[in-house]
Amino acid sequence: MVQGDESSHRPPKGATALRLEVAGSAKTRLSSAVVNRERELRRLLKASSDRDNPSPDALAALLKDVQHIAVVGLSRYLEKAARRVPSYLAAKGFDVIPVNPNAERLLGRRSYPTLDDVEEPVDLVLIFRPSAVAAGVVEDALRRPEKPAIWLQTGIVADEAATVARSAGRTVVQDLCIFRAHRVLIA
Repeated sequence: MVQGDESSHRPPKGATALRLEVAGSAKTRLSSAVVNRERELRRLLKASSDRDNPSPDALAALLKDVQHIAVVGLSRYLEKAARRVPSYLAAKGFDVIPVNPNAERLLGRRSYPTLDDVEEPVDLVLIFRPSAVAAGVVEDALRRPEKPAIWLQTGIVADEAATVARSAGRTVVQDLCIFRAHRVLIA
């Protein structure tokens, strides 16, 4: 390089256009990924029986903001979704708080007998209990001072309790798998 020769600092002819093209294709891929995620999340929401579930954007914000998840009905049995899903959430960095009266410890943590017994802060109550008893768990969640969001897993609904909770300003998700929603959002 000759001192004062500015041409030696310039990229080769066409390199700038190539960089812009590569940057543009990366932006296009990113944009496509966002569109695909939203489409998949809309598909999951459409498969749910609850048409009042939050929008894809609201679900994304909820999962982004949540840290402490009380899992009511976390199973002792490894083969059950009520164990696999909370294990996945814990592996992804969420603070999973087990609630199961039939276990002293789950996922290496103290298990609380009821949601009312949980002494830790709770951002989300994730329900893995049959629909016939889910309304009672929603009522328990409504008594929490932190005002957590409420999520009833796939196949679990408590329409009347969900309506009451939504009227109280709570975010409620019913009949939707948190694992699938999270996977779509982070894929």
